Amino acid sequence: MTRIPHVDQGAEWARLDDGGRRILLTEILAQVSRDALRSQGLDAVLRCIVDCLVARLPVAVASIILLDAEARHFVHEVAAGAFDLALPAELPWPVTVGAAGRCVRSGEPVLIDDVAHDIDYVPGHPSVRSEYLVPIRHGGRMQGVLNLESPRADLFTPAFCAVFDAIAEQIGGAIHLARVERELEASRRRIEELSMLDGLTGVGNRARFERALAKSWADAADSGAALAILRVDIDGFCALNEACGRPYGDDCLRELARQCQSLLRRDDDVAARLGDGQLVILLPGRDEASVQEEAERLRAAVESVRMNHPASPVSSHLTISVGASSCASVCNKPVEYLLRVADRALRQAKAEGGNRVVVLAA
Repeated sequence: MTRIPHVDQGAEWARLDDGGRRILLTEILAQVSRDALRSQGLDAVLRCIVDCLVARLPVAVASIILLDAEARHFVHEVAAGAFDLALPAELPWPVTVGAAGRCVRSGEPVLIDDVAHDIDYVPGHPSVRSEYLVPIRHGGRMQGVLNLESPRADLFTPAFCAVFDAIAEQIGGAIHLARVERELEASRRRIEELSMLDGLTGVGNRARFERALAKSWADAADSGAALAILRVDIDGFCALNEACGRPYGDDCLRELARQCQSLLRRDDDVAARLGDGQLVILLPGRDEASVQEEAERLRAAVESVRMNHPASPVSSHLTISVGASSCASVCNKPVEYLLRVADRALRQAKAEGGNRVVVLAA
């Protein structure tokens, strides 16, 4: 909950006649309507609204209390005013408690003319005499409560309450809009994530690898940390597809991808597929010795699965060759350098008969 110093607007309100008060309420409604359409985050929008209410009206407290998805608990509050609010409990708190809870349970506005004699009122500012609470809805969904507390007993007239019923509708629209924006952003992120994945194996694709390599290279240049790459290739992959069919070859690729992912230990470790039977693993912070150990563990793990490979020049079962490179310092080297060294290591592993690991220092 956020609080701001309260400026008493009671004297100004008292000087206005009925016409002046109607004009003021109309201006406030228009301002809230504008604030509700701002694209600056839900909390900022709600902050503008409660600040406006406290600044322009004789209210000691203005708050917007939001519900969880099941409308069973209050989970978030944005408030303005000068008060020491004694919450019934730390957020979240159930709708079985307090006047705000009564508003949610009844689904109707709650007007308390004298808070001193209301069993549900939670004492806030000592000057408060009356309270008005309005359900916040959108499309039939209960989203929260708009709460106003005033030192005046005569503030909440029918005309005044009608304006704040309309303000609650505007707030409901703002909350809905914010939720839609969050859902759209989540969808956008999910689409971006999917665009970085290989559809067959579920590991990263080339674009994902190139983005990760550029970042890891820059991080290593700044920190002086080691950086390693493993190039992984299925021995005799083309012959495997010809002998057993592409669907079986795809099964072998998926198993290899699963084994590659098992090597990932850190958030910035990345496995990706670059070609038909080739995968690559980016391992920041690994030196030559640890890369040798991890690459050998991967080779042995794939061999132990014992997937048939009747066309292999190496074994009757699926095997891989791994070319690895590790660079203790990437300073003054191009980003493609480590990958070229790993390619050379992979060619050497193939030339030496396959089903082996070759690690070259970069």
